[in-house]
Amino acid sequence: MKVVGIDPGTKSFDVVLIEEGEVVEEMSIDTSMVALNPRALIDLLRDLEFDRVVAPSGYGVPPTLLEEVVDPHRFAVEVLLLSTDEEIDEGVRRGDVGAYVYRALSLIVEELWKSRTPAIFIPSVILLPTVPTWRKINRVDMGTADKLAVAALAVHDQSSRMGLSYDETSLVLVEMGYGYNAVIAVERGKIVDGLGGTASCMGFLTSGPLDAEIVAVSRRWSRVDVFHGGVADLCRVESLEKAFEKAWSGDELCSVAVESYLEGLVKSVASVMQSLSSKPREILLSGRYTRSEIIYERIVERLRRFEVPIRRIGLLKGALKSKEAAQGYAIVGEGLLGGVFAKLVKHMEIDRACGTVFSWVTHPRAALARNRVINAYLESVANPKLCRDDPISTLCVPK
Repeated sequence: MKVVGIDPGTKSFDVVLIEEGEVVEEMSIDTSMVALNPRALIDLLRDLEFDRVVAPSGYGVPPTLLEEVVDPHRFAVEVLLLSTDEEIDEGVRRGDVGAYVYRALSLIVEELWKSRTPAIFIPSVILLPTVPTWRKINRVDMGTADKLAVAALAVHDQSSRMGLSYDETSLVLVEMGYGYNAVIAVERGKIVDGLGGTASCMGFLTSGPLDAEIVAVSRRWSRVDVFHGGVADLCRVESLEKAFEKAWSGDELCSVAVESYLEGLVKSVASVMQSLSSKPREILLSGRYTRSEIIYERIVERLRRFEVPIRRIGLLKGALKSKEAAQGYAIVGEGLLGGVFAKLVKHMEIDRACGTVFSWVTHPRAALARNRVINAYLESVANPKLCRDDPISTLCVPK
């Protein structure tokens, strides 16, 4: 079985082709190019021989074949991106890099649908039955689809490297992306908790958690505001490496931002560790910023207090340049389709994912938004998979 994984990154779309558990092809294309011309990515796929594409899945959905999607535009914009055309257009006009990612992802989904490309969409962390319901209440992002994909790669890595069964693996994954961070707890080979996006710590782009009092007083918020308030805004730089350099050169404001970033990661790790019954075997680091020795050393220095081995995540055999998330996408999709990673995907119960990322939002102020997202899912997919036995999710299904 040949499966293509596509990671829709803030900087680039990475494409990975795997066969028999190994990477046989890697490609990358700038996100800005995809946003301007989605056919560019489709043209890349035309040069590959594959059985199925694991499509960019945004905030995640239960495993869904592209042929099950009846309204690709609504599915992409409202379900995968929790957004609207107007909000994406506004972000593009403002020049927000995150808005370009949203536009690129939605256009790719439509192009894949129009070209009848065999594709599948994958879940995010909150949709997994292995995460207890009480941890999902009023949460949306516990790790988006790409972060779940990296967690699958992490379980595979630890299992194969240490000679462990999946049931014997335990780890905390720290994924540092260009815009957002995510910290995910894995016990006995299953994801049990996670902090992602704005629910995690300050990222390079995002502010991290906001006091609800700020939201109440500020009144009107835009969808693209989730891409602001982070290190980039405070340091006025285009990369985290440059933020670290500016902080070390004595810039007081940037020093505060970097300290918030580092301390926030440590607090996120400490938080999800409380969901584990014992210390994890490892803390695995992933993401573009772990490839910077300067940043990697600083992160490791802060995480040593947990007295757990810390290392970079291992990549699939044959991988040379692709991002971890693209490899993870391919792993999850290939496993869902019955390939060599089928046992891994079944053990992690990814195939049993259900609901929408808004299914556990109970705050009355969010009722309209919750109903809009759930209805969009029910109306844009032929075979929706709701969580029929979950008390909160069932309660929140629109009547």
